Amino acid sequence: MLTIRRDAAQLTFTDPESEVWRTRLSAASEALVRAARAVGRIEVTGHDAAWLGTGWLLASDIVVTNRHVAREFGRAGGAGFVFRQGFFGPMTASIDFLEEADRPEDLTFAISRILHIEDDAGPDIALLRVQQTGAGMSAPIPLSEAPVADDLLAVIGYPARDSRIPDQALMDKIYGDIYDKKRLAPGRLTRTEGPVILHDCSTLGGNSGSVVVSLTTGEAVGLHFAGRFLKSNFAVAAPVVKQRLGAVLGGGVRRPRQPAVTVDPGVDAGVRGETRADGPGPVAAGPPRFTAVVPLRVTVELADPHWDNASAPVTATSPVTEVDADEVVVEGVAADYTDRAGFSEAFLGAEAPVALPVVADQDDVLVFDDNGSSGTVLKYDHFSVVMSKKRRMCHYSAVNIDGKQLIRLPRPGWRQDPRIPKGAQISAECYGNPPKFSRGHMTRREDPVWGSPATAARANSDTMHVTNVVPQMQTFNGGVWLGLEEYALRNARQDRMRISVITGPFLEEDDPVRFGVPIPVDFWKVIVFVHDATGALTATGYSMSQRDFFAEEEFVFGRFKTAQRRIEWIERRAGLSFRGLADLDPFREPESGVTELHDFSEIQFV
Repeated sequence: MLTIRRDAAQLTFTDPESEVWRTRLSAASEALVRAARAVGRIEVTGHDAAWLGTGWLLASDIVVTNRHVAREFGRAGGAGFVFRQGFFGPMTASIDFLEEADRPEDLTFAISRILHIEDDAGPDIALLRVQQTGAGMSAPIPLSEAPVADDLLAVIGYPARDSRIPDQALMDKIYGDIYDKKRLAPGRLTRTEGPVILHDCSTLGGNSGSVVVSLTTGEAVGLHFAGRFLKSNFAVAAPVVKQRLGAVLGGGVRRPRQPAVTVDPGVDAGVRGETRADGPGPVAAGPPRFTAVVPLRVTVELADPHWDNASAPVTATSPVTEVDADEVVVEGVAADYTDRAGFSEAFLGAEAPVALPVVADQDDVLVFDDNGSSGTVLKYDHFSVVMSKKRRMCHYSAVNIDGKQLIRLPRPGWRQDPRIPKGAQISAECYGNPPKFSRGHMTRREDPVWGSPATAARANSDTMHVTNVVPQMQTFNGGVWLGLEEYALRNARQDRMRISVITGPFLEEDDPVRFGVPIPVDFWKVIVFVHDATGALTATGYSMSQRDFFAEEEFVFGRFKTAQRRIEWIERRAGLSFRGLADLDPFREPESGVTELHDFSEIQFV
């Protein structure tokens, strides 16, 4: 990783094997200087970060960066895009074309307009108009018509330190303990996969939006958006960037026109960190769409993928638990949620209504402004949440699941709900790497993801609201608990395969306090469906405990225990009324007490 000073890379190599790059970079020095002058650091006001990533000039007054960078300060609004609200009004953004090591000057231009932020189905691109203020603006970087495999490259951008990389000494050795400044990393274009190119240039958080330059032609071959530390990196191919620029300048386009590509699992990105996407490696396929999805903050690990830009860890996910520490939450406005229908009481049929539970302590139900009236139910696509005012987490989350229409989608990023105050939601305090807790979904991410592609995608994102999670131990993901919904679907009326599930924590006064947050020890679940064999509406209840994981002063390891419970027992302990569901419960507790479930065959559905 080479330092850039006065627009030129300092060709100092500590590894003799890297000396071969001296000749290659020297031969391309003129083109690299031109490119470096057109690369800047994207900075913001009104945000909790001073800068977010990298951008570069595509045209005389247009900068390109990544969607996941631009979304930090911009969003769709009206017929175009607007700046998000910051601490004291709308955020502002600018780009500094200097920010070099040992150089105090700046060369900053305001971003006057957000031209385009690609939606989640498209490539990771955003286009910004820069306000020209006279001398100093560099020439734009020309775009390659056809990137060539095995071409020699350089990535120019702003890598940021990431404390979550396990080998900090190795990171400092590679980056020379110089971060947040303009740097150049040489490498090769390893292969092309449709709209994506893969390269092996070193990147870190903050490199999101970096230019990938050919040493042969001096042209930009790609827009860097993600990578895996010490393994591989990903960039949107220059022809795709060029096509999108032309489409936007020609009248605007919101949907992609290139083949789908799925990026290797765990590909990272984020803001000054890197994100991840799900899928089996870059593979062209299917209808025009791009399935790489970039949550805003994720972990960077030596053996696993990451996205470029600095933030919070995201590890491999389970159906119940998502591990994620600090995050940049995606925000919107309350008006964005007016079309959410929420949990449907008639989902199982008009003859079998399932009402939302009633919380006994109404003083502890969070009330919010719901489009001019007092609301207590946060409605999302196919599920609803009721929040505890005292605990800042949900009393319960209730979901409708249609087993015939379920769609599997990549995991999006965490977000807060703008309908309720930020202070009424736990976003970070107790969440993170062990000994901190995972964000444990109450409504599982997969469960409401059904219906039309647009509805399923929105439901998928909705599950990632912090209102739908509670603190759980990192390994809360095993045993019978994980498969209860699937097992119920197999026993539900097979011509419909529909169930309704209500899940929540037992919020006890004596719950242990960790990191300033009372942590629920036990959880409950109620599943309702029309039984395939009996044709009757059936409701069953369950509890799950992580009590064995707590010691007096520190966490210890133990087994999670799942048990089938009488719904009336859950009602009493949770302080809820399930409004008649207890009468539909076939479970008969043994006289000897509750027995732990070891297998689905032990569940009593009739």
